[in-house]
Amino acid sequence: MKLREFRSDTMTRPTEAMRDAMRDAEVGDDVCNEDPTVIRLQELAAEKTGKEAALFVPSGTFGNQCAIGVHTSPGNEVILGERSHVVEHECGALGALWGVVARTVFPAEFSYLTAREVEQRLRLSDDLHVPDTGLIVLENALSDGTVMPLEEMARVGELAAAHAIPVHLDGARLFNAALALGVDASHITQHVDSVTFCLSKGLGAPSGSVLCGSEKFIYRARKMRKMMGGGMRQVGVLAAPGILALTDGVERLAEDHANARLLGSMLGEISGIVVDQEVQTNMVFCRVKREGRSEEGLVSYLAARGFNNYPPEWWGLRFVLSSEVDEGDVRAFVEATRAYMQGDS
Repeated sequence: MKLREFRSDTMTRPTEAMRDAMRDAEVGDDVCNEDPTVIRLQELAAEKTGKEAALFVPSGTFGNQCAIGVHTSPGNEVILGERSHVVEHECGALGALWGVVARTVFPAEFSYLTAREVEQRLRLSDDLHVPDTGLIVLENALSDGTVMPLEEMARVGELAAAHAIPVHLDGARLFNAALALGVDASHITQHVDSVTFCLSKGLGAPSGSVLCGSEKFIYRARKMRKMMGGGMRQVGVLAAPGILALTDGVERLAEDHANARLLGSMLGEISGIVVDQEVQTNMVFCRVKREGRSEEGLVSYLAARGFNNYPPEWWGLRFVLSSEVDEGDVRAFVEATRAYMQGDS
C-alpha cells in the first residue's frame, strides 16, 4: 500500500540530486571555518536574507536558542507568542540554557503579535524589581500556517529599535511566508536583527537550519554554537543538499501552496468538515462537525488507507503539504475523507 505523508513537511526526503551532492561534496573542518561547502551555503543564506553573515546549525530549535543566548543576559525577559515554537516545542530551553523569562502573549485579534501588544509588555522603567526586556521573538510563517504582514513586522521593528531591543525571527518556514506575501525573503528579514530558517522542512534537505544576522552577531553565535555542542566538523555533506534546498527547493514551494489550496477547497465542500481559515501557505486546518463522526475516527480511517496524519489536537486537525504529496494524493485523500464522512467505516 502506498503511504502518503500528510503529517508534516519535516518528512521530506532528499532528492536524487541532493544525494549526489552529498556524495560529491567538498569538505573541511567547519569548526575551523574551513569547510568550503558550508561557507558557500552560509554566503547564499546571507544573500537571500539580506544579512551580513550566516551560520549553519543542526536544527531550527538550535538556531533559535543560539540566537536567544547571544541576544540576552540571565534574568532578561523575552516577549513572544504563547503558541510560538520557542514556547511550545523547545522543551523550555530558553529558561534552562539562558536563565531568561518568557513573557508570553496570546494575540487578541490575529495569530501574530502586534506592535501594540508588544509595546504594552515592554519593561522600560528603572524599577529594580522588574526584569529588563532583552529580546522580542516573532514568527513568520506562523505555526497555524498564516503569515504576519510586512506592515506589522515593520511596526514591531521600529518599536524595538526605538528602545534598543533586538528582534529575532523564527523563520522556520520563511520562504513559505515570502511566497505567500509575494516578496523576497529579505523583505521580511529587514525588520529583524536575526533570523533562523529551516532547510529540512518544505525546502527538502535532510537536515539543518541556518542562523543569519550581522557579522558581529554571527561571530558571537559561532562561539555559542561551539559551547552548545554544535560544532559538526566535515559537515559539507549536509550543507550540499542545503544549497540545493535554497535554489530548487525554494522554487518548488509553489506546488505545495497550490496543493494546500486545492485540499482546503475540496475539504470545505464535504458536509461536516469545517476548514478553519483561509489557506495561506502549505497547511490546512479543519474540524469534524458531524454527529457520529470524529476527528480521531477520521485519522484512523485515513491511516488504514495509507494516509499518515498526526492525531487531533485541541484545535482540530492539521494537514501539511510537501514534496511527498502530489495533486493525485490530494484528490485521493479527499475522496477517502468524503467516504468516512458519509458513513463508511
